[in-house]
Amino acid sequence: MYENVLIKTENGIRIITINRPAQLNALNKNTISELSQALLEADKEDSVGLIIITGEGEKSFVAGADIKEFADFSISEGGTLAKTGQSSLFNLIENLTKPVIAAINGFALGGGLELALSCHLRVASSNAKLGLPEVSLGLIPGYGGTQRLAQLVGKGRANEMIFTAGMISAEEAWRMGLVNHVVESSDLLTKAMEIGQKIMRNSPSAIAAAIVAVNAGFTDGVNGYNVEIEEFGKCFGTKDFKTGTSAFLSKEKPSFRGK
Repeated sequence: MYENVLIKTENGIRIITINRPAQLNALNKNTISELSQALLEADKEDSVGLIIITGEGEKSFVAGADIKEFADFSISEGGTLAKTGQSSLFNLIENLTKPVIAAINGFALGGGLELALSCHLRVASSNAKLGLPEVSLGLIPGYGGTQRLAQLVGKGRANEMIFTAGMISAEEAWRMGLVNHVVESSDLLTKAMEIGQKIMRNSPSAIAAAIVAVNAGFTDGVNGYNVEIEEFGKCFGTKDFKTGTSAFLSKEKPSFRGK
């Protein structure tokens, strides 16, 4: 079904692997389209509670966008490329109802780092290298990198990474809050799955509401506190709320269904 994406599911966790190892898993138009479709399918499936995105092999998560596809673009074509990519994939990931974890194996550069930034959590292998090298090509990050990186690590650190076009180590990324965890390459998926299983013990409907509320705080013209109040109120109308409170009061473990 997919040319550049591998799909498998383990214990309710959908693992989406970008499979272009000869190109260091670079994002071309087809791969972006396939990722978008795979994510939408996973978000709709009741049997899937969480999504992990990773890259094939140990060398690269995603080493950037496929430059050959846009080397001759005009101003309008470049703007359309960024707008389409943001709406169809990067913003999509950030606003999915199910949590998405980036399992960063090796290089996460340019569009690859922007892909990881759009995920809700990031786990990196100890050999990972992260960076936004676009200014060395006469460009700037166009898939949300200038915004999401600054949100995560602050304006000063984001400016330095973008302006120097340099790479940082996984350990440095962890120290600045860019990634949540750093583990050995052999433990990367295991760690991501472990975090995923902890998340999936909790209410899917509440987690979906939390995603909306957290994202609201970073959306222009939106009062995040008001969105939190609204989403908090909505939780009282869910079956998960009834399940969770009943289980707590009876000192039992809840069995949530995401309704």
